[in-house]
Amino acid sequence: MKQLIGFDLDEGFMVVAVKITPITEDPLRIDRDHFFLRSDKDGQKATPYSPSQLAGTGAMRISSRGVDGGSVASENRGPVWGGIGGGGIGRMPGQSNQMGNSATIEEATATFEKGKEGEGKSPLLLALEQKVLVDSKETKEPLEGLLYLLMEGKHKVKQLELHYRGPGGKLDIRFLEPK
Repeated sequence: MKQLIGFDLDEGFMVVAVKITPITEDPLRIDRDHFFLRSDKDGQKATPYSPSQLAGTGAMRISSRGVDGGSVASENRGPVWGGIGGGGIGRMPGQSNQMGNSATIEEATATFEKGKEGEGKSPLLLALEQKVLVDSKETKEPLEGLLYLLMEGKHKVKQLELHYRGPGGKLDIRFLEPK
């Protein structure tokens, strides 16, 4: 990663260098959304991030707060059983209309904050933008760039496969373990 973009990204991010060469006379429309990475380890699927999603000036804050749940009670309508002499009368377990009660519920909210006007781009954002695979471009010429993907957990290279699904057809590329 350091060789490709000059910076290290957080754990879980992967960088894939892609070179596309159209083989027909017609222009080929290239879009990052035509690519995804899949892991054989756990079936996880990752789609490419744009540079601004990784190193933009905005932020998303996620907060949670507890909300007390109400409780609902109802009468047990199970069958009645009892002993001789009238002692120990009660209801047997069985069908009832009890709905139970609920505990505290966590409620999550997300707020988005835009970057401040006049803030310059970070060196990481500039590097990511310079090297990213150009999005939504029609070309007849070879095109190359980087895809930035996030996979949770640890994955070996041999467990990963890059997929392309776009106007150029379908392509599946299996990665080999580096020697």
